[in-house]
Amino acid sequence: MAQIKEEWNDLQAKEINIVVIDTPILNTEGKSNLEKTLISNIVFELLSYMAEKERVKIKQRQAEGIANAKAKGKHLGRPRIEYPYNFKEVYNKWKAKEITGVKAMELMNLKKNSFYNLIKKYENKEK
Repeated sequence: MAQIKEEWNDLQAKEINIVVIDTPILNTEGKSNLEKTLISNIVFELLSYMAEKERVKIKQRQAEGIANAKAKGKHLGRPRIEYPYNFKEVYNKWKAKEITGVKAMELMNLKKNSFYNLIKKYENKEK
């Protein structure tokens, strides 16, 4: 908000005229300096107020949607990574250094981060 106000003040300092296509009464073109200042300040405050109200409304609707989804028991966020069907077999071969990490990732069809996250989770669960 402060950045927008700063830019607005820069536009006023450069004496740039405002032309609102669908609301000609708000135009500053052809007006005195006092009228320009009054109109531009009113326009800025009005648009700022409307933008803030819209932001609050969107945030409220988003919170309601999240609460509704939680109440229905829906999972929010990224889906959890499941252990592949061949995880234990491939993990044991990898741990015994029979295969490389890259080969293990290929066999389980996992990305590097997913592979190491599952291993970390598995090893912590065993302890």
